[in-house]
Amino acid sequence: MVRKPIKDEVEIPEGMNAEIVGDVIKISKDGKSVEKKICYEAKIDGKKIVIECKSPSKNEKKLIKTTKAHIKNMISGLNEKYEYKMQICAVHFPMTVTAAGNEVIIKNFLGEKKERRAQIVPDVEVKIEKEFITIKSASKDKAGQTAANIERATKIKNRDRRVFQDGIYITEKQKGATR
Repeated sequence: MVRKPIKDEVEIPEGMNAEIVGDVIKISKDGKSVEKKICYEAKIDGKKIVIECKSPSKNEKKLIKTTKAHIKNMISGLNEKYEYKMQICAVHFPMTVTAAGNEVIIKNFLGEKKERRAQIVPDVEVKIEKEFITIKSASKDKAGQTAANIERATKIKNRDRRVFQDGIYITEKQKGATR
């Protein structure tokens, strides 16, 4: 069975620089940069990032498309930051949520004496206004991971979720340009 070679290209927009060192790609614009370890080999050809394979298997084709989607997400994140919006829902006990350093601190969750903590991934901005939390980052992965950390910190165990609906939940995600 003869396999056709596959070659995918991503155009580097004007004003952006791309650099590949080993298996890490770094795209920068106006002093801001996004780095990501990519799962497939890529090279820079002029103002294009080229991902190619001479005789790809089914899995290699998937990896090439995934790598292309990650690179597009990096480029669109530098143009406009990814934004997640979360809402604090406190039905039974009023909870206090603050951002300090690289952590979000949740106090009085379900009347607990011990505070809960969620890690803020580096290069992510967290802004808390009343019962809304806004998370912004040029990296889609980092913004999403920070939102997941906060949501997981308020996960309720050993109680009926239909009754105890307290927590911090993702209410809105910005749609990115993949593929």
